[in-house]
Amino acid sequence: MADNYEIDSIDKKIIKLMEKDARMPFLEMARKIGVSGGTIHQRVEKLREAGVIIGSTIKVDYSKLGHNVVVLLGLHLVNARDIHKVIDKLEKMDEIVEAYYTTGDYALIVKIIVKDINHFHEFLIGKIQMIKEIQSTESFISLKQVINKSLNV
Repeated sequence: MADNYEIDSIDKKIIKLMEKDARMPFLEMARKIGVSGGTIHQRVEKLREAGVIIGSTIKVDYSKLGHNVVVLLGLHLVNARDIHKVIDKLEKMDEIVEAYYTTGDYALIVKIIVKDINHFHEFLIGKIQMIKEIQSTESFISLKQVINKSLNV
């Protein structure tokens, strides 16, 4: 599989439509783009085989489920060699939905979704601070998500 798969304007339109609604029928996509349903089917299969499309997901509004607080947490490690051990522990925590290995001040930045500030406090003390490989943390509590979009390929 090539690292840089070349896509054309039809592929770009397919990707854009699927990002908005991954369940959109191929025939509806074909009508919007101006090609046949067979073309859409073939293109989607090629994009999947190339690893450009790696699944179909839904977006969930977690606030509707009572999870109203998003926190970005920067983690300093005691020793950089412990990164994989820390990642393994973090991966098991339901509240952590994303994690990034970074350059700069923090070894890792994790995105946490919790019900409220009290839940975050309990999570921080009861789970994060129990990991001996983590030296310190810095919390960034989101007031509001102001941009949420897909990359325009």
